[in-house]
Amino acid sequence: MNILVINAGSSSLKCAYFSDHTAIVTVHIERIAEERSRISFHSSVCNIERTSSIKDHQAALEAMQSLFDEAGEHHLLDALDAVGHRVVHGGDKFCTPTRITPESVLHIRALSQLAPLHNPANLEGIKVLHRAYANIPHIAVFDTAFHTTIPSYARTYAIDTAIAKRYHIHRYGFHGTSHSFVAKEAAKRLDKPLESLNLITLHLGNGASACAIQEGRSIDTSMGFTPLEGLVMGTRSGDIDPAILPYLEQNGYDTKSIDNLLNKESGLLGICGTNDMREVISLAEQGNPDATLALEIFCYRIRKYIGAYAIALGSLDAIVFTGGIGEHAIKVRQMVCEGLGILGAKYDDAKNKAICTEGGSFHHHESSVLLLVVPTDEELEIALQCEEALTSL
Repeated sequence: MNILVINAGSSSLKCAYFSDHTAIVTVHIERIAEERSRISFHSSVCNIERTSSIKDHQAALEAMQSLFDEAGEHHLLDALDAVGHRVVHGGDKFCTPTRITPESVLHIRALSQLAPLHNPANLEGIKVLHRAYANIPHIAVFDTAFHTTIPSYARTYAIDTAIAKRYHIHRYGFHGTSHSFVAKEAAKRLDKPLESLNLITLHLGNGASACAIQEGRSIDTSMGFTPLEGLVMGTRSGDIDPAILPYLEQNGYDTKSIDNLLNKESGLLGICGTNDMREVISLAEQGNPDATLALEIFCYRIRKYIGAYAIALGSLDAIVFTGGIGEHAIKVRQMVCEGLGILGAKYDDAKNKAICTEGGSFHHHESSVLLLVVPTDEELEIALQCEEALTSL
């Protein structure tokens, strides 16, 4: 089966063309809306790397289609069986992969206010690709679906029950396709059934979240009603005192400006002026106090969640790092793991520095908790779920 997967992030677009579960073409467009967006196209016959100005996600999707033409690979698009779309927020309605219809698009659009950096980008992918390939199935795979197993005491906010029910306010959780994929992959690498393991998975990128996975099921996760809650992120604040919001309103901020502040001007960017962890680490190593503080806050918040989730799980077999930062930032893994001795987790500095693109383990031989780096593959997970959904239609 030939499936094109579209994964639109808050500032990126990842596309992968799968033929029988093998990615034969990948397209990455990063730093969308910046002056120098990064563009890459890789297939067995052509590799393209360049920088260009990509103003928005629609322009990125059009650039993706043009890259297939430029590489002489357009025949692959003509042979598509389906398109799989990552959608971040599925609300209460979408708990499984779903065929995209005009009705489902309306529901996804209605949820955009809960995932303002993501659902609109996801909808752009649906609009552009559905227009181009209207005669084949389009399947939406939702980040929130993996977290539907979170028990009520962990998913319920302590607010008025009637209001919570009326407005569907509870913890949804996100990055579900990534957490699901790396948990299964970690079990394979440990040669143990996933159902026998208790894991904490850490998806660390421009968006970041932690997940407690007990015997293969998500039982808690750091993102909540929206992708704003939890860990410190590239431009998002993560956890803050909710009383800050009315306080800002009293000082002249309206709802739109507060939303923009917390989603686009906070996190690493708000603290030290850049949301690129590579730049944060470089500046910190040069003695920049703001970058040093940003790095410390980022890692401290992760350690707090690890400690909480270790208690929630009751026992802990492994901590799994993934995402752009989790897979590549040696310094972040070091700083996070330096504070985990109380859990019996000890890292090996040489192993940590030797982690390659395929990932691996970096725990000390005396560690009772295993430490792993597992590269995520959200696109493959989406393709697998998409194919499973198609067989049941």
